[in-house]
Amino acid sequence: MTPDFSSQQSTAQQLPQAVDGKPTLPLLAMFRLGLVQMSLGIMAILMLGILNQIMINDLAIPATFVGGSIAMYQVVAPSRVWFGQLSDLRPILGFHRTPYVWIGTGLFTALSFGIVQIVWGLNASIEAVGWTGLSYAWVAFLAAAFAVYGLCVSSTSTPFFALLVDISDDSNRGKLVGIVWSMLTIGIALGAGVGSGLLRGVDPSTLQDAINRLFSIVPACVFGLVVIATWGIEAQYSRFQERVQAQGSLPEREDRVTLGRAWRVVSASRQTGIFFGFLVLLILGMFLQQPILEPFGREVFGLDASGSALLNIYWSLGSLVSLSLTGFVFVPRWGKIPMARLGCGLLIASLLGLVATGFSGDINLLRLALVFFGVAIGVATGGSISLMLDLTTPRTSGTFTGLWGLAQAMAQAISTLLGGALLDLGRLLFGIPRLAYGFPFVIEVLILLAAIGVLGRVNVQQFRADTQRAILGSEASQPETGSLALSSEVD
Repeated sequence: MTPDFSSQQSTAQQLPQAVDGKPTLPLLAMFRLGLVQMSLGIMAILMLGILNQIMINDLAIPATFVGGSIAMYQVVAPSRVWFGQLSDLRPILGFHRTPYVWIGTGLFTALSFGIVQIVWGLNASIEAVGWTGLSYAWVAFLAAAFAVYGLCVSSTSTPFFALLVDISDDSNRGKLVGIVWSMLTIGIALGAGVGSGLLRGVDPSTLQDAINRLFSIVPACVFGLVVIATWGIEAQYSRFQERVQAQGSLPEREDRVTLGRAWRVVSASRQTGIFFGFLVLLILGMFLQQPILEPFGREVFGLDASGSALLNIYWSLGSLVSLSLTGFVFVPRWGKIPMARLGCGLLIASLLGLVATGFSGDINLLRLALVFFGVAIGVATGGSISLMLDLTTPRTSGTFTGLWGLAQAMAQAISTLLGGALLDLGRLLFGIPRLAYGFPFVIEVLILLAAIGVLGRVNVQQFRADTQRAILGSEASQPETGSLALSSEVD
């Protein structure tokens, strides 16, 4: 759930509203756009918070298989770069972002119900013939379905985050970031609450009907919310064409900007790789626990499916408060890198707290630790998102959006697979549930220590200088495409 969009903060000052002629995005529109993130948060809880615990705890499918299958929706992460570039270069019905968002949302919401049916098929196979070739084939089918699901999510999320870049500037981008990402945490809490309510009182005989109902109603609502959230926004507020024109390019020849040329710009600065590495480590450190949190509540604290789903509310509310404060207050006052570093430190402390709650067995301490964990996520996410806004170029905003999304998706894929595998390994090594679940939490602490070390090497000024030279060099080497007359003030 870390950010996967970037922006043009360094050049936004060169593009005042009087030049681009577009109205400033009002506060109400920002909250409306936040409905997209809220919807993605709801779906994330359904797929990663509810379906995974059903497979691990109720159907007794090994956590490694569960995590590996779910991870496939992030393994296809490289497509995010392509979808970002595609939305830059290939408008649909005259729009660069909105059609991609709608089509992708329609596909992944429909597919979520199909994935649930595959889970039932896998369970029926295990009950009938055990772990034979047929059951392993069902696992492969499930993993493939999650991969297609991931492609659909990528075709929605990357153009959406590029849209956020297109409609904002330096004067309102921080506020937009805070609102949109706060809505993500609201979506997580809402998804947990709705899921918990629909699962309350469910027993093995009614489980399948309850899950089918949940995955029928909620995805349909999600699609409607996304359409409402984005309707008319791009037409009224997008500055994409104006910014391209301001850089001296030819909007009617967008096909001249090839993926290869954009990638040379992206890879020109060593700082890009450093920040990419930091994002991967940060997401790993935050979300290695993602596939095991609800099973942790059920196996160590004795919660049922409804109660364990509610655990997401505690950390999401903590994240909501801290993310808003970080974006609006802390980052402007203390800076992006210091806040990202502080967030990593708070995450380390909160993960150690989760380990301690497992030994206490006190559910109230677990809830308190999850609130603290959410606060830490908000600080780390707010700092890293704000830092990410500095690490892009206006000419290839969609491509950079895809690149940062790639870092997030790669790390989430690894964390989902590794979280389940570490849980199974912990069970083999220790045999005691509290130790088995504590094992992944300790690994997260070590990863976050590495993230702090990498963060110390990030240099925004060096990134801007290197990328500026790459853009000029790329255009100069291809005169037939027209020159890109970048202002010398962009650094």
